[in-house]
Amino acid sequence: MTGGTPAQRQARAVRLGPRSVAALVLVSAVGVAGFGWPFLAPPDASLNAHAQDAPWLFAGVLVLMVAVVAATISESGLGPKAVAMLGVLAAAGAALRPIGAGTAGLEPMFFLMVLSGRVLGPGFGFVLGSVTMFASALLTGGVGPWMPFQMLAMGWFTMGAGLLPGPDRLRGRAELAMLAAYGFLAAFAYGTVMNLAGWTFMNTLASNIAFDPDASIPTNLARFLSYCLATSLGWDGGRAAMTVVLTLALGTPVLKALRRATRRAAFETPVTFEKADEVSRPT
Repeated sequence: MTGGTPAQRQARAVRLGPRSVAALVLVSAVGVAGFGWPFLAPPDASLNAHAQDAPWLFAGVLVLMVAVVAATISESGLGPKAVAMLGVLAAAGAALRPIGAGTAGLEPMFFLMVLSGRVLGPGFGFVLGSVTMFASALLTGGVGPWMPFQMLAMGWFTMGAGLLPGPDRLRGRAELAMLAAYGFLAAFAYGTVMNLAGWTFMNTLASNIAFDPDASIPTNLARFLSYCLATSLGWDGGRAAMTVVLTLALGTPVLKALRRATRRAAFETPVTFEKADEVSRPT
């Protein structure tokens, strides 16, 4: 009996089958609608009359959609060993988040999500990012209407690392440089996307950069960009810098450890039985 060669044992923990892809596309579409509804709806739409209620409604839908994605992925081959690794990495990420939270956006959990998504693939990465953010919210007491948006954004963040090119061939400094560049850009993208979740809660009368349901899309886009520059640019910069530094400094040993754990777990390696050599019997 054998578990396959080392190359075979590097299989991703979650295969992206047709149902998994369909579920990810569906939840991402709902997420885009949940984040981007201020720009998707015209100024005279009835949705804008309930601008303060819409994020809460989308939050409930996102929770349900994330549950659907997790269930679909579990049906595609997420075995007990993969669940164990998911739990360990999610716990590690959740424990890393409070270390720098509240200090200029220094959040070390993002570098772990980049490296984990790279090694374990986009399907596993999406689930890991969502579960990690959920666990960290429970750990830090950050449970609120923003949590489903954070789960979805972190799922995209980690899944993106799993979609980067050359997962089986690119190694060494080139791989670290690519992951650092991705982490830098994705950290800003994460912050920008998350701004959409809180921007619509601002009172229009309190600021000229708040969302205005009666304004046109270009006007609200200009307001949103001003909002990002005024409120989160420094925080996102700190997150991006921390991700780059930790990826370049610790990326090599962490990647080796993750790949070694994946080989030993051999999540999807089929068990095969070798046919024993026939022993000639004396006549």
